[in-house]
Amino acid sequence: MDGRRPRQRGGFPPYELTEDTPVYVISVAAQLSGLHPQTLRQYDRLGLVSPDRTAGRGRRYSARDIELLRQVQQLSQDEGINLAGIKRIIELENQVAALQNRVAELQAALDGAAAAMQQREAAVHASYRRDLVPYQEVQQTSALVVWRPKKAKD
Repeated sequence: MDGRRPRQRGGFPPYELTEDTPVYVISVAAQLSGLHPQTLRQYDRLGLVSPDRTAGRGRRYSARDIELLRQVQQLSQDEGINLAGIKRIIELENQVAALQNRVAELQAALDGAAAAMQQREAAVHASYRRDLVPYQEVQQTSALVVWRPKKAKD
């Protein structure tokens, strides 16, 4: 196999659409979020919601961006939070998500290290010589023990 993806009907590889795929132009994003296109431009200038850009500098919004626009609108209108506060909330939520991902990575690394340690410990235990007896320290006493050999019966 040459490493290329298999071609589908029509000769083009299949596209994977995720919630992060930028597909919506500003007018569609405005309709989906219930906001005016100028509001979306303002949010972009303020750094609240930063959509991807095309080669011609046109904005392309993803499904995640649309959800974030709805969240900004809800915080602004229903909760009465100003745009600076909303920006700080979004930054903190992103920071928390990044930290949660890092914790998950570290937990996976820790689990892997613990499993490797258990394997090495098992290998060490398996290599023990079975003819050896563990030494237990005997407490020193001043008692005198007399040994008398058994008499042989003639």
